[in-house]
Amino acid sequence: MTAPDSSPSQPDSPAPHQRRPRYAGKNPRRFEEKYKELNPARYAADVAKVLASGKTPAGTHRPIMVTEILQVLALQPGECAVDCTLGFGGHALELLSCLKPGGRLIGLDVDPIEQPKTIARLGAAGFGEEIFTPVRSNFAGLSKVLAELGLTGADAILADLGVSSMQIDDPARGFTFKTDCPLDLRLNPTRPPSAAEWLAKVSVEKLATALTENADEPQAELLARELAFRRKETPFTRTLQLADSIRTILNLQRRRRAPEADDDCVRRVFQALRIAVNDEFGALDQFLRQLPACLKTGGRVAILTFHSGEDRRVKHAFREGLRAGVYSATNEEIVRAGPEERRDNPRSSSAKLRWAVRA
Repeated sequence: MTAPDSSPSQPDSPAPHQRRPRYAGKNPRRFEEKYKELNPARYAADVAKVLASGKTPAGTHRPIMVTEILQVLALQPGECAVDCTLGFGGHALELLSCLKPGGRLIGLDVDPIEQPKTIARLGAAGFGEEIFTPVRSNFAGLSKVLAELGLTGADAILADLGVSSMQIDDPARGFTFKTDCPLDLRLNPTRPPSAAEWLAKVSVEKLATALTENADEPQAELLARELAFRRKETPFTRTLQLADSIRTILNLQRRRRAPEADDDCVRRVFQALRIAVNDEFGALDQFLRQLPACLKTGGRVAILTFHSGEDRRVKHAFREGLRAGVYSATNEEIVRAGPEERRDNPRSSSAKLRWAVRA
């Protein structure tokens, strides 16, 4: 009979703990997963649903006031036109259709990320280099672009001054405070400074001026002073960080201010920073100065603006040009999107169309 083993028994080694698979749910978190509209070929039904709800599919741009613009520009086959803000190519596609056969469209854009996509998009639609010439340039350099292409002027020029939906919808570009992303706001991300860099160095006085002139912000002095004080301890580098700081400042000084107005204030601050970082008013002023020389006699120009700072500059330039005999006609009353377009595309609500004809 074998004696029982008196040594203590060794317990079985415990199995390594395994985390329970996390439930992914129906609402993806990543931008690329959340916005199925970014892949319209695969998610056609989703894109159609977004459009039917009166919204713009993420990563795309719906051209504004197309009918009104085409009526103003009155393009004819064989003419030469310029789209100064190519963007997603929505307006360009309509212009190209009017210019064929024998016409030419010059498409300007400073965005190195979106421009190649738009070139490919227009090429797939049948508009190649025989009719479409893309140029990487800000519209402030329009006269130089035309000279380099051997052109003395254009029959029609369009400038849509609004930021494209592709830029707004992409968190990596830092145009939105609805998600946490780097505080960038540059139309051309290869050209410094970013909004974070600009905000870190700007004086209180210049920041207050930018908030007032670029966005008509009523709390400009308060925000400039407080943001400059807070950046000493923690520099602003993220969009949500800046947005939360603005709301905190407003809460401390609320008085009779309605809480729902906070987001409007945040939007104005972001708008002011974007305009400052990209020197948008400087570029617009330079564009308006050289514009008459870029148009042939009888040439037409249409400009879409989206806030008072832009609209004032365009209005005054066209009125002064009319008085000086540079332009033969312009519109006194601004043209706005119709009620149906404003309902279907809310981003058109703030758009104002002004036009002029070269004398």
